[in-house]
Amino acid sequence: MADRVTVIGWDGSPLTAAARSALSAATLVAGAAHHLALPEVPPTAERIRLGSLGLAARRIAGHRGSAVVFADGDPGFFGVVRTLRAPEHGLEVEVVPAVSSVAAAFARAGMPWDDAQVVVAHPRTLRRAVNVCRAHGKVAVLTSPGAGPAELALLLGPVHRTFVICEELGTSREQVTVVTSDKAADHAWRNPNVVIVIGGQTASADPAWLLGRNPARTAERGWARPQDGTGEGESATLRAAQLARLGPRTGDLVWDIGAGSGAFAVEAAAFGAAVIAVDADPQACERTAAAARALGVQLQVLAGRAPHVLEDLPEPDVVRVGGGGADVVAAVAERRPERIVSHASTRDEAEAIGRALAEGGYAVECALLQSVGLDPLTWNEQDRTVVFLLAARRPVNHRA
Repeated sequence: MADRVTVIGWDGSPLTAAARSALSAATLVAGAAHHLALPEVPPTAERIRLGSLGLAARRIAGHRGSAVVFADGDPGFFGVVRTLRAPEHGLEVEVVPAVSSVAAAFARAGMPWDDAQVVVAHPRTLRRAVNVCRAHGKVAVLTSPGAGPAELALLLGPVHRTFVICEELGTSREQVTVVTSDKAADHAWRNPNVVIVIGGQTASADPAWLLGRNPARTAERGWARPQDGTGEGESATLRAAQLARLGPRTGDLVWDIGAGSGAFAVEAAAFGAAVIAVDADPQACERTAAAARALGVQLQVLAGRAPHVLEDLPEPDVVRVGGGGADVVAAVAERRPERIVSHASTRDEAEAIGRALAEGGYAVECALLQSVGLDPLTWNEQDRTVVFLLAARRPVNHRA
């Protein structure tokens, strides 16, 4: 095992005395090409070009001597420290931090970032990073080859955002470019880069106390609250059960088909998920957009009739089918989301939806929900709703 492992964060500034001291004693230095080219790297030290962090950690663990690992920005912020400290490597590390690339990017843009979401985009996580950009008004994306500004822009599609693209921060080749997302796909961007994605709802001017979010976004507490003027299948009880079965969360894309009043769509968005709300009625689309503005959440509203309108939509994680019946449910099942919920007012309709889900390879649960509203003064019945709730889960061993 290495006698000493020092992780040095580098943001383009001159190395600190602690960093120079660790380097002078190093017999192994790992880092990117621009790190290994620094004049302070001892010429006699073994050099490792960082590619796979796991492989590099194993080589460092087997090295006898002092090792130094370079990282851009703060190595403890989505950086190499986590990998090096993993139990399988058994490494104890000393860290010489630097300004994180996210902090540097926002400094170059002259913007605060305590209200920003921060995500890492690799080819395997790119879709989820894009969903965060859909759902939030300020996002910093730490990119990687194959998951950079162009790929972000392509997956955002018609959702327009402003990109502040910070290339090679801290180097002589540093460049900051501001473009609209529809222009970002037409350019080859240099690595490493950080993308600040801005758009949609204006962030609150109130001071934040929790990084990345404003828990007091709305004055009213609670979720699945009763709403005036909801139609069939939009009761608060049903909506609460649907949200509980789907569990929308940050990084998810939710389809709400037959959005109606928009009550379900805005509540799913309030959980941090990206939402596409679909309805054939233009007035319903207007109500949904108004509900989103009132709650201060972002979502995409699409006027069109399912299932045809669904063909060009990005892949969903969870779906609520609020209208369209078994045909729409079957079309949704073909896209293989993790979970699907729907409802029916009659047993025959419920059986048809259940068959469509089962034939699509889903495990199906059905419950008959009955809700009776009572006047708390007289205890007289005010309203009654009875509805079949169908919830489907994709088998765990299925790979979409």
